[in-house]
Amino acid sequence: MNAEGHRRTVIVGVDGSDEALRAVRWAVPEARRRRAALRLVTAFAWTDDRMPGWPGLGQTAYGERLRTVAEHGLATAAVAATELDPDLPVEQDLALGFPGGVLVGQSRDADLLVVGDSGRGRIGSALAGSVAVGVAAHAACPVVVVRGVEPLPDERLPVVVGIDGTPLSEAAIAFAFEAASARRAPLVAVHTWIGPVITELVEWQSAVVEAEEPLAERLAGWGAKFPDIHVQRVVARTSAAHALLDQAARAQLVVVGCRGHGEMAGLLLDSVSNALVHAAACPVAIVR
Repeated sequence: MNAEGHRRTVIVGVDGSDEALRAVRWAVPEARRRRAALRLVTAFAWTDDRMPGWPGLGQTAYGERLRTVAEHGLATAAVAATELDPDLPVEQDLALGFPGGVLVGQSRDADLLVVGDSGRGRIGSALAGSVAVGVAAHAACPVVVVRGVEPLPDERLPVVVGIDGTPLSEAAIAFAFEAASARRAPLVAVHTWIGPVITELVEWQSAVVEAEEPLAERLAGWGAKFPDIHVQRVVARTSAAHALLDQAARAQLVVVGCRGHGEMAGLLLDSVSNALVHAAACPVAIVR
């Protein structure tokens, strides 16, 4: 039980694809670390109802076929999770609706939501990349989009966090420190800046020092709270997306905050989060 009195839950969006199974395999140890149940969720949109002026969506038999395929993908994911951790509580949830909406709705009661990067399942409402982006933009809990090559169990790759120098990145910093501590991994804190061309050495050194100040301010106090974590600070004169993509090539997880764009923005993330979701070489955690 957590502070609100409800059961801790890690949700995984499942669509029958290999990408979704990779998301399940990533989520199993994460749920164990969090002492949470694992809930596997699949959704498909189907109705036999006819609307005025529109033809029906097909015969009942086709709808039942979609349900059968969805149930098979859900069962396969459950077997994969149980094989990895037979003692982990695993729930299966087959929902009628569009995947993005179903997952965002369920995220209100979850500790973490995990999805694959570009599902290619046989279900018509498969978790395509656009759905993963939409879920990451609107979920009520942190979202992990599982990307990249699965690291070997003994690899001590770092957790990377992007820090923009504002209080808005505080939730991402907390998530990253907790993730690094749970994995006994080092942490790489990245801050970037882009300024005018500087030719004189004194001006360059002054600019670097000034760029390092927001990073130091945001990290103040976290070292004392997590003394077991080795923290490497990286300040780069480049775009945040470029720096984080570069660090993600040698990381097990990259964490970023996301301001969001409001309810009317559709499937939009900010530019940095969007770049990572589509191109990072490791799983991406988006913390709003």
